[in-house]
Amino acid sequence: MPSGQQARAQAAAITPGKRSSDAEIATPAERVRGLFGGHRLSPGQRRIAQFLIDHLTEAAFLSITELAERVGVSQPSVTRFATSLGFSGYPALREALQPIALSAVAGAPEEGEERLGNELQSAVDAEIENLMALRRALADPDQILEIGRELARSVPLTVVGLRISVTLAEYFAYAARRIHPDVRVVTRGGSVAYDGLLQAREAGGTWVLAFAMPRHANETLAVVRAARRTGLRVVLITDLALGPFVDEADVVFTAGTGSRLVFDSYAAPGVLSAALLQAMADADPERTQIRLEKYEQAAEQHDFFLDD
Repeated sequence: MPSGQQARAQAAAITPGKRSSDAEIATPAERVRGLFGGHRLSPGQRRIAQFLIDHLTEAAFLSITELAERVGVSQPSVTRFATSLGFSGYPALREALQPIALSAVAGAPEEGEERLGNELQSAVDAEIENLMALRRALADPDQILEIGRELARSVPLTVVGLRISVTLAEYFAYAARRIHPDVRVVTRGGSVAYDGLLQAREAGGTWVLAFAMPRHANETLAVVRAARRTGLRVVLITDLALGPFVDEADVVFTAGTGSRLVFDSYAAPGVLSAALLQAMADADPERTQIRLEKYEQAAEQHDFFLDD
């Protein structure tokens, strides 16, 4: 009889190309990010983009002079930013932003409504929003399935997570070792990380999975760049839609983090990690089954777990 984990692996197999009915429902911030998708932006342009995301309801109605002053760039920089996105100029970009901003205002809670409940409940509400955004992003699972196949084929597979991201990297690696023959974890930067990346590449590895959660560390960016220099390709799980991390990675999956409490929480990145593990399991079901069976035999033989 298959173990509970084996049964879950089979039952939760991801269906390729299946889209949910609410795939088109996106938050205003997601719609704004969609305007920037697929465009490689300069550091100054990323500052403009981030300002538009963070201050949408105000920024969509600013003149080009006001926007340039608020962001701290020149007016020609704002014009070049708009044209780089495919607009004829800043007025056309602003025209595209205004209905999104109005929808954000229309969907905002009434005054005092968001004060209902306490701070802890507000933190949970924010995480629910992060999970709903992730649900919409996963409406089309094809990219997750494709990257799951790539990570499954990369032997060894290197998982990178520094500082606060260590917890996510360790979780992913712990689970991935159940279904993958060689998973290596890099949790230290500098030359130690570079050694690990070189060894993985020389051993035949092709991919690195990196986690970059806030606060985003310079040393994590250095490790991602080092991985690319060694010839490894990088999948990045982060909360960022723009920035140097996104520019350096080959594939990016975004998941929001909870920031209402003194320390961030990671419900959505955790679920995204589990979805990617499922895709890896789906990529080679025979290997997954064999490895899970062997693990269950070892767990029973050595009495790893309590009887529930």
